[in-house]
Amino acid sequence: MIGIVAVSHSARLGEAALELALQMVQGGGARVRVAAGAGTDADGAPVLGTDAVAVAAAIDELAADCDGVLVLMDLGSAVLSAELALELRTSDVPVRLAPAPFVEGLLAAVVSAAAGASLDVVAGEASIALAAKSSQLEDPSTEAAPIESASTDRSGAVTRTVVVRNPLGIHARPAALIAEASAGIDVRLRRLPDGTEASGASLSRLLILGARQGDRIELSALGRDAEGALDRLVALFDDGFGEGTDVDAVASGSVGAHAVEAAPESPPVRAGDVLRGRGVSSGRVAAEAVLLAAPVREPEESTVVAPGDREAEASAIEWTAVAVADQLRARTRAATGEARAILDASRLLASDPELVAEAADLVRSRGRTAARAIWETSAAHERGLAALGGRMAERAADIRDVRDRMIAEILEVEMPGVPEREEPFVLVASDLAPADTAALEGGNCVALVTEQGGPTSHTAIIARSLGIPAVVGVIGATGIPRGAVVLVDGDRGTVEIDPSSSRVTEAKAASLVVPFDGEGVLADGRRIPLLANVGGAAEAVVAAASKAQGVGLFRTEFCFLDRADAPTIDEQVDAYRGVLAAFPGQRVVVRTLDAGSDKPLPFANSDAEDNPALGVRGLRIARRAPKLLDDQLRALALAAGAESALVEVMAPMVATVDEARDFAERAREAGLETVGVMIETPSAALLASEMLEVVDFVSIGTNDLAQYALAADRLLGELGDLNDPWQPAVLRLIGQAGAAGRRWSLPVGVCGEAAADPALAAVLVGLGVTSLSMTPRALGRVAAALAGVTGEQCDAAAQAVLRAATAVDARAAAAAVLNGE
Repeated sequence: MIGIVAVSHSARLGEAALELALQMVQGGGARVRVAAGAGTDADGAPVLGTDAVAVAAAIDELAADCDGVLVLMDLGSAVLSAELALELRTSDVPVRLAPAPFVEGLLAAVVSAAAGASLDVVAGEASIALAAKSSQLEDPSTEAAPIESASTDRSGAVTRTVVVRNPLGIHARPAALIAEASAGIDVRLRRLPDGTEASGASLSRLLILGARQGDRIELSALGRDAEGALDRLVALFDDGFGEGTDVDAVASGSVGAHAVEAAPESPPVRAGDVLRGRGVSSGRVAAEAVLLAAPVREPEESTVVAPGDREAEASAIEWTAVAVADQLRARTRAATGEARAILDASRLLASDPELVAEAADLVRSRGRTAARAIWETSAAHERGLAALGGRMAERAADIRDVRDRMIAEILEVEMPGVPEREEPFVLVASDLAPADTAALEGGNCVALVTEQGGPTSHTAIIARSLGIPAVVGVIGATGIPRGAVVLVDGDRGTVEIDPSSSRVTEAKAASLVVPFDGEGVLADGRRIPLLANVGGAAEAVVAAASKAQGVGLFRTEFCFLDRADAPTIDEQVDAYRGVLAAFPGQRVVVRTLDAGSDKPLPFANSDAEDNPALGVRGLRIARRAPKLLDDQLRALALAAGAESALVEVMAPMVATVDEARDFAERAREAGLETVGVMIETPSAALLASEMLEVVDFVSIGTNDLAQYALAADRLLGELGDLNDPWQPAVLRLIGQAGAAGRRWSLPVGVCGEAAADPALAAVLVGLGVTSLSMTPRALGRVAAALAGVTGEQCDAAAQAVLRAATAVDARAAAAAVLNGE
């Protein structure tokens, strides 16, 4: 096995490059160490530089179980440090210093090493890695490495023909999958009819093929398992490498580079339309839509800088990088929590030595203007991230933001950003950069709607930390007319265009923030703990600042989503501790992984299902991946032992007493003492008393309970009247669970959307609910509603709604009791 040492001036750059590289070899098999940065200054800030001692130590560490070590360096003194490290090391393992591009070389070397290649082959793969980028950019000034030709007799090779089906063609991730499937077999790929040929084991040469969606590829293989290797490869191509396929486009041959890259035009949006996306920050508000200003225009390509002026033009890039980094540093100081960390990463991106060096080189070698050079270099970096997919693709918005800021600085034009308005507004955009999103703090933006992004995008993270509703992935969002009133529901993931006045009034009432003093108590002194729903450390900090009396629902999915493999126990412990630390000595109820349905995981339940909401989701994932649950329970126990929060754990999507008993046994074996289950299915509600014989508490998820009780997809807006917690069937199921809690004197919580409804809170208490968990913004409104009623009134209201036949009747019956109507 060959080990790899990555030497970088920036610790962040080194770790980020490694993260990219390791995503190419999901099965493991690569031994890589990062020797980056030069420590920290007195304030704890990272110092750019390289340390020869650290490089030598990394080489010696790998020498113990590697046959050779390849060292990749980013620039300048990194080479000197690597050379000095060869003198300082104590091992005698063969070492090769590679004059390869840092990021591309690291990706190629990791894939090659994971496939078991020799030191010479790994070094060769790293060295030709730049050719793939040059080929993709069609850079005439850089001679691409020639595609190797078949040097052996292949007359006995087995062949197949496949079609490239995934939208982005053979980019880095598919190439890595091909290389993995080809390991140990002589596999070659040739683009038909008369294209070049490349070894299946070479990431770099596969990228140089330039195969795009719709291209036909001839596969050939020699060796004992040639048929098996081709079967694996055919399956990868047919599946679109896990990225999806566009069968119609492939069949018609209409897909090419420009078709793939062109952004579809947003369809017209009319009053009454309901757009759907993914809710990533809860809450419901209505306000006028404001579209984010367009980014800076693409600089002219035709302008050529005279040779005598090129050095000054290149220097402008370096000074601009410093200026933009200073601007972002100022924003970083004003931000808090995760917004601060994300802005700090953008600041480092602005002064990324590779981006600056590549742009400056374009000025010196080809006479590009500074603005054009930054545009072209950023575009290359952005394409590289977008091609990787998942969480890394979401970072492309960061590069565009830094690009626009640098170009605006050079051209001395107004910086792009969020508009300033005196009235509340909903910001609508194709995507948002972290600097834009963080700038919303303290302004009048009340919600975010974007066409792109996911649950781990910076838009999602910062929106949650700021406590404003957000819906991402909304197709057609940029077609919303300027000035239209939109109702954004971050819980349901919907955006209503020009809703009725009653809907607007309802949403505005729900968005009002009433101060909460940290005590949930009825008029007669009975205490009802009011807890918060959170999805990560940033949200926990907001909830604690809102004086929530603990956490009634800690969604742990953020650790697992948008990953190709499961997080390690150590990674989970760190993430969980961030939430627990915000609530020392207080109750924190942790829900184990609730993936499946609309949140599939490639390492747990990626299979297509006809009815995913009724399929392998929640606790059922443990049927296929029991280690996934056991590792999570172990991580939670370790995190609980390291913090003082009172940790309780519960399982989602429980339907039988056997499931509840099995989960409780596994949780207690892991070291977690207080164990509960979610009441989300009608069967769990009907069996609540039996459930409480084997667990310590139950928590009702009203969103899913309504969905399953009424057989109505809760993400489907036109069925919103059925997904209403006021539906009598739902209230009776809640009452069944509440009665079971009273029988056993055990806690019954509600952590669904219903808990945030002030009008329903007293009814839930009357039905036997002992705690309510909600978005922090709703704590004050719910507390105020409860403070005005007694326990006797709550019981009477509950009995009234249980006799109702419709949701309208239930609301009216409750109001008559509680308000004297």
